[in-house]
Amino acid sequence: MSDPNGTEPEQTLRTSHAARTRSAASRAAAICHYIERHGSAEKHEAGTAEDGTAEGGTAASGPAEGGAAAGGTAEVGPAAKEIAWKAAHAARVAAQAFAVLSESAPAPAADSRCARNAAASAAQAAQMGQLHDRDGELSVAACRAAVHASRAAAEAAGAQGLGVDETLNASADAAEAAAVAAAEEAGWMRPGQDLPQMSTGVRSPEIMSMLHL
Repeated sequence: MSDPNGTEPEQTLRTSHAARTRSAASRAAAICHYIERHGSAEKHEAGTAEDGTAEGGTAASGPAEGGAAAGGTAEVGPAAKEIAWKAAHAARVAAQAFAVLSESAPAPAADSRCARNAAASAAQAAQMGQLHDRDGELSVAACRAAVHASRAAAEAAGAQGLGVDETLNASADAAEAAAVAAAEEAGWMRPGQDLPQMSTGVRSPEIMSMLHL
C-alpha cells in the first residue's frame, strides 16, 4: 500500500513545487489587487474632476467642441474593466492550481503541472498589469520576467523534466524568484504583502481539464 504522504523524495519535490506554485499564485493575486486598487483610485479622481467641471459650467462645451474627452473616456472604461476581469480570472486559476496541489498526495509530475499552471496564469496577470500601466518600463520588464518564469515552469513539468529534473526545477525556482523581484520593482506587489485569499470559484470539469489535472 502506497504512503498517502508520498515517499521522502516525493515530499522534498512537493515542498519545492508547492513553494513555486504558491509564489506564482501570490504574484497573480497581487497584480489583480494592484489593478483593482488603482482602478478604484482612477475612478475616484475622474469623478472628482467631473464634479469640478460641472460646478464650473464647462462640462457640456468642452467635450462637445473637441470630441476627444468623451471619446477617450468611453474607450478607457470598457478596456479597464476587461483588463481587471482578465487579471482576476488569471488569479483565480492560479489559486485553483495551488488548491489542487494542496489537496492531493505528493506526485512530482502532477505537482510540477500545478506549478506550471500557476506560473502561466501569473504571466497572464502580468500581461494585464503591463496593459494597465500602459507599457511602463518596469512593467514591461516585470511581464517579461513573468513570461520567462512560465516557460521555465513549463520546461520543468514537461516530458523531459516531469517534475523530477533537479536542473530544470532549479531553473524554474530561480525564474520565479526573478519574477517576484521584478513584480516588486514594478510596484505590483510588496515584500511580505498580506493579500486577501483569492476565491477559486467552481472547479468545473472544463477547468480541471484545462489544468491537465
